[in-house]
Amino acid sequence: MKRMCPALPNSRRQRGFSLLEVVAAILLLAVTFTALMKVAGSAINLTQNAADHSEAAMWARGKLDSAFVGEPVKPGNSSGQFNKKFRWQLNVTPWNQIGAAPPNALLHLYQLDLDVLWGSPAHPRSAHFRTLRLSGADVAGGPNQMQPGL
Repeated sequence: MKRMCPALPNSRRQRGFSLLEVVAAILLLAVTFTALMKVAGSAINLTQNAADHSEAAMWARGKLDSAFVGEPVKPGNSSGQFNKKFRWQLNVTPWNQIGAAPPNALLHLYQLDLDVLWGSPAHPRSAHFRTLRLSGADVAGGPNQMQPGL
């Protein structure tokens, strides 16, 4: 003989989630989604910051590579703009570790300090680059420099 189970009440057979459980699950999902959006936003900001620094380095390399090519190095300050976003300031000073260079020296070493700036004036961003440049009669277009076509 088979035993038959007594019929369970309707509420026990079709038990679902309570309203409180659904609200808690939605709240947990909202908190998790908010945290993920903050992480994604931070990643986007870091990527943009890295791209800006990379572009600043590209502009700086071009400026420092072409500075005083075909003309003598002149100590002093100059500034300008690469494009609408990036601007630059260049400071050129004589460089000598042992003191003042002798006045009759044929070659002189100069330090070029370049600041590349971008962003709003209220919150400017910048990158600093420094190099040395050798200048003298042969380097700056003096009488011993080879003429093109010779």
